[in-house]
Amino acid sequence: MPFQWPLRNIDEARRMIIAVQDWAAAAGLDLRQPPEIPDSCCGRGCNGCVWEGYFAALRYWRDQAADRLGVNTGLSH
Repeated sequence: MPFQWPLRNIDEARRMIIAVQDWAAAAGLDLRQPPEIPDSCCGRGCNGCVWEGYFAALRYWRDQAADRLGVNTGLSH
């Protein structure tokens, strides 16, 4: 179930986004757009890196999509 897939890298993120959007389309629901992929990472491993923010926002988007689709993820919010 894409709502429980790990999000450790951009490839996993893209795969999850497509799966969730396909699930919503099959249910006849529109979802808001997922967060945009960051393009401002400097690559220095900053505390509070743009990637940390991206994955946090993406998990929130995924959780909202699950709620909208009535999917019980088994995860507590």
